[in-house]
Amino acid sequence: MNLIIDIGNTSTKFALFDNGLKQSVIRADAYDSHTVDRIIDPLFFNKAIVSSVKELPDFITDKLTEKTSLVHILTHRSKLPFGMEYETPDTLGTDRIAGIAGAFSLFSSQPVLVIDAGTAITYDFLVDGKYLGGNISPGMQTRFRALHEFTGKLPLIAASGDFSNPGRNTRDAILAGVISGIIFEINEYIRTFEKKIGGLKIILTGGDGEFLDGKIDCQLTFMPDIVLDGLNYILEYNAV
Repeated sequence: MNLIIDIGNTSTKFALFDNGLKQSVIRADAYDSHTVDRIIDPLFFNKAIVSSVKELPDFITDKLTEKTSLVHILTHRSKLPFGMEYETPDTLGTDRIAGIAGAFSLFSSQPVLVIDAGTAITYDFLVDGKYLGGNISPGMQTRFRALHEFTGKLPLIAASGDFSNPGRNTRDAILAGVISGIIFEINEYIRTFEKKIGGLKIILTGGDGEFLDGKIDCQLTFMPDIVLDGLNYILEYNAV
């Protein structure tokens, strides 16, 4: 049994995998020592891997090593199943590495674009078994917050699919501007790279992926756990 921990900007996921199959997932908004103890203590696992976009506190590794000696902390130095052409791998987020690994494990014979719609929206490209790089833009909640925090009067708006377009009031103007802007952005990224790379497999994931799924013009596959799948794949790849 493998324990997978994915610490993101807004939440942390704890998942158990057995023989490559996900058994359960627990999502927590906090990852303080009390929360980590409460979640990990009842679990049985043989190996563990941690990916974190934040500074990793010692209490997490301490807790894991109490239960198993096979703990892998994902970094750019980890052994990866795909080639790396990113010029600064030390600055590459481990969540992006894991997403590409998950795509590689499922679609190694195809060119893949992984779109992770979270605090940031990342676009990552895997072609011929090599990670070519990707782009980063502000995520949905980041855009809403930026409009509110960097202006004098614009309110902070929560995402909703119910708005007029063009907006007939300030709420709808913000919703239409942010959400339609993201949709236009994603559509154009897909169209642009499909012209360059034929047969492109497109994967959508991330906290806002479910909200955006069905709103994109191009054919894609919503895979909310592709990062967890990738982390489990990397764990097994490094355990050999």
